[in-house]
Amino acid sequence: MAWAEGSGVNRKMIADGVMERVRIATRGSALALRQANMIAADLRASLPGLAVELVTISTTGDRNRADAISTLGDGVFVRSVEVALLDGRAEIAVHSAKDIPTSETDEPERLVLAAFPTRADPRDVLISGIGADFASLPPDARLGTGSPRRAAVAKHLRGDLEVTLIRGNVDTRLRKLGEGEYDAIVLAAAGLARLNLLDRVSEYLDPAVWIPAPGQGILAVQCLRGSPIEQLLAPLDDASARAAITAERAVLRTLGTGCRTPVGAYAMVEGSRLWLRGMLLSPDGSRREVAEQRGSITDAEALGCSLARALIGAADFYDAGTATP
Repeated sequence: MAWAEGSGVNRKMIADGVMERVRIATRGSALALRQANMIAADLRASLPGLAVELVTISTTGDRNRADAISTLGDGVFVRSVEVALLDGRAEIAVHSAKDIPTSETDEPERLVLAAFPTRADPRDVLISGIGADFASLPPDARLGTGSPRRAAVAKHLRGDLEVTLIRGNVDTRLRKLGEGEYDAIVLAAAGLARLNLLDRVSEYLDPAVWIPAPGQGILAVQCLRGSPIEQLLAPLDDASARAAITAERAVLRTLGTGCRTPVGAYAMVEGSRLWLRGMLLSPDGSRREVAEQRGSITDAEALGCSLARALIGAADFYDAGTATP
């Protein structure tokens, strides 16, 4: 990530003493801390003299590691961090964009997603403990994932595999793989890159097949709406990342679903054009529908809504009223 030269307004806030310290709320996992530190480093580099501190927050998702995320509801890695903004313990929050709920009723009115930095690699990757790529995994191999989307894609492609739940942070999942609990696991390339663990990757999975989760590879930087911090964060916002996440979140919002449903959406941005590809699967992977939309980045929201409606129309296994396939 690279910041543009700090604006005069931001520098004046520092010089006038309006803002001397910024606190960043974050989860306490190694990956979350790394992501928050990336934002902190950019702030310090752009505005010398600004003190930046991290405030570590324990979330519902962190405290319930034995449960499937799909049983805990949406926002389990986000809500407690947002509370730290609302009650004044922090001025900025850093989230993985794919963790943020899309329902308008779930979005606190006082908060704003002020910046989406440049997107990292959105792909899923396979890490194999037996030196195989996905196609070469032996029948009945144990594949670990905590994602309904990844589980459904794996079952769709390889019904012979034993796809089982895995929870925990990246280091915990790698440890379980090393101890032989699983033959392979599926993780996000972006997280491994941020933790300098790409040497563990056995295979980068084709995003045309393993369509990523909406927002995968994108960070979301949040603050109080209308606060001086919003100006401070503006140079960090990447137009392509914002267009992509707008389209992808519109898919989820229109479907009326979240982490409980096997759905993927990935927007590729080239200049002023956007190509959006999405998929909807039954939980057992037996049925899969894919749709595409192309258009201008200025129509990102509409493209996402249109793609979701196309998926709903094609997937007769999907109940749009209950958002449960």
